This record gives sequence, structure tokens and C-alpha cells, in this order.
Amino acid sequence: MLRPPAEDHDTSTSTSTNTGSECGGNLEPLSATAYPWPMSTDSAASREVELLSTLVGIASVNPLQAGEVSGPGGEAELANWLADFTSDLGAEVCLDEAAPGRPNLYAEFSGSSDATIVVDVHLDTVGVEHMTDDPFDGRQENGRVFGRGAVDTKATFAVILALLERIKAGELALVPNLLLMGTVGEEAGGLIGAHHFGEWARAQQRHFDQIVVAEPTLCVPVHGHKGGVGMEITVRGQAAHSSKPHLGRNAIVAAARIIEAFEREHDRIVAGPAPTEVGTGTLSVNEISGGRARNIIPDECTLYAGRRVAPGEDPNAVYQHLSALATEAAAPLEVEINLPYGRVSSAFYQDPTSPLVTTLATLADATPGTATYGSNALAYGDLAGEIVVFGPGSIDQAHMAVEWIEVTELARATEIYKQWLACPVGPL
Repeated sequence: MLRPPAEDHDTSTSTSTNTGSECGGNLEPLSATAYPWPMSTDSAASREVELLSTLVGIASVNPLQAGEVSGPGGEAELANWLADFTSDLGAEVCLDEAAPGRPNLYAEFSGSSDATIVVDVHLDTVGVEHMTDDPFDGRQENGRVFGRGAVDTKATFAVILALLERIKAGELALVPNLLLMGTVGEEAGGLIGAHHFGEWARAQQRHFDQIVVAEPTLCVPVHGHKGGVGMEITVRGQAAHSSKPHLGRNAIVAAARIIEAFEREHDRIVAGPAPTEVGTGTLSVNEISGGRARNIIPDECTLYAGRRVAPGEDPNAVYQHLSALATEAAAPLEVEINLPYGRVSSAFYQDPTSPLVTTLATLADATPGTATYGSNALAYGDLAGEIVVFGPGSIDQAHMAVEWIEVTELARATEIYKQWLACPVGPL
């Protein structure tokens, strides 16, 4: 039974698709008929291609990256469409707001075993303002499907939905129970959908056997990537006339000392031994802002620093260490340090010999690997026995001015998922 963390949920009135306050949302599902399936002129086009083209056509740009081309952005329209579609396939569905107007989708399908697996596909895409072609046409050309989200990560939705149609038709078997999840806010904003799902699952004391986090990995199971500590540092000085700088305290100069200290720290980190194949941590200053006018000694300067955390590192200890470095470097000026998303993240690391990793590697005929980017896996450490990042297509095509995925990657992922969903949970 899918239910939100609200204490007053009444199971006697639940329906196959839950919306409104009982699921933390306030949305009405859209009809699937609002988006007729685009028919390809290629007679060999698969159902996965048709579904992917439709999903690309439903804009779901992260609101933090929305612009004139995308409109206000948001994931609600896509979440509602998926809620309607999966409900028609027999799922018990819940729309659960992670933020106002931004619902996660949870669609649970019953299998023939007691095990439960999760496939998490983030609903949001990056912005489209820099794209050089129609970001939402979902066209198929030269063996590829184009458009924002085609590879990152609506392709996995298309693959799973096509397989679920075949399962409903009795063509395929579903052995483990499957929770298909769509999460908001992965591309920007601190993984709010993933963390909200974690709160939802813990409130219900749910624990899962396996979680697959969808990202474009070329169907290679990724068993590790770095976590992160993001820091906003504001240096406070004293303004003065620029002709008499000795009467002021220059916040930009103090911020420059912090940057130098952080550069030395980065060099120290990368010179050390890597505890795992994920590599060492890194540290970079990525934003800086300061100064009021060209004739005023700056009394304030703000910078953002990002620290990638390797497996085995304590992100809280990293935060404390960097805070001390910044405070010391800026002295005698004062600093204010904040976590922009209110949390730090440990690295994600799964034993590469674990059953989930080895099963997917066997099915894909691939060697397990690690990633340089982050994913929703950072939010799921205690929710499942095993976690892996996996999906069709290459990260090299993600976030580009022209985004696409090879149709052959969709076919490959379909075959892998078809076998995985029909397997008992555990090693092959």
C-alpha cells in the first residue's frame, strides 16, 4: 500500500491513483489521450521510441533553470501524465508533493515474489535556452531520438513503460514487486525529490531490496560516485572611500585569501591516495560576487565552493575543516558560512561484487564502473540493501545544445530490463 507520511490517511478511501492532500499533492491527473502517440515513418520503430518521443514532448524543465523558451518549468504535467498511464497499467499510484506544485510519482506494481525493487527516474530536465533545435519535438532521425530529456533520463521511463505494457498483456512476467518512481528536482535545487522520497519511505518504515537510479551510463552498472559539500561563504568587511583604503577593510581581498587557501587544500586532497576506484575528493570555488562601486572599498564578498567527497570521507568533518580554513584565511574579517541546501552528502558506493551490480553487468555484458557526476543515489543510502546507477545512453549527450539517444541503446536497455524484471532478486 502506497501512502504518504500524513497520519490521517484513510486507507478505506484510497483509490488506484491518489492525489490531493492525502498524498501531499494537489493535482488532478491528465488523460493520456491528451498526448496522442507520435507515429514514426520508420516501420521498424519500437514502442520505446514512440513513448520516448511523447515523453520528450511533455516539457519538464527544472524551475530553477526555466526561461523564455521553456516557460515557467516544472514537473507536474509529466508526473500527472505518468500517474494516469501507470494507473491504467494496474499500478497503485501516489502523487506526493516534494515542493508546492512539484509532485513525486510513486507507481507500485505487484510481482510474484516478496522482494521489492525500485527504479528511480528523475522527472526534471536541465534548461533549454541554449538549445539550437526544437527541445521538445522528440523527432526520430538517423537512428536517434532527439530532444531535451531524451537521454537524461526519459529514455528509462520509455523502456520501463513499454515493458509494463507487455507485462499487463501477459507477454512477460514480473517477479519482484516494482516501485517505479519519478522524482523532482534532481538537476538543480539539492535533490529535493529524492530526499522527500526518503522521508516518505522512512515514515512508512519501508525498506527495499534493490534501487536502480536512472542515469545515462551506456547500460554500464555504476556502483560509485562522489558526494558533496556546498558552501556559501560571505566575508564581511568595512566600506571606505577608495582613495583611503586603509580606513576600510576589503572583503574581496579577504575572499581572495580564502580562494588561495582552498586551492592549496585541493592540491593536498588530490595528492593523497584514492580510497576506492571513485578517486579522491576535489575542491573548487565556482562563484564569487562582491563590491558596491568602483570608488568604494568593498565591505562584503560572497563566494560558493564545492567540495566533492570521496567514499570513506565524512562530509560533516569536511564541512567543519573547510569552515575553519575559511575563517582563518579571512581573519581578522568575519565570515558567515551556510549550506545552501541545508545538508551535506556522503559519497555513494556499492560493492562491485554485490548481486545487483553483477547481475546487471552480466546482462549488459559490461564491466561495472564509477561516475564523475552525482545522482539521486546520494539520498538513498539506508533505504535499500543494494543500489546502482544505470541507464541507456551516454552522459556525453546530456545537457547539450542538441540532446539525443541512439535507438539501439533503447533496445539494449529494454532487453536488460526485461530479463532483470523476470529474475528473482539475487545473483544470476
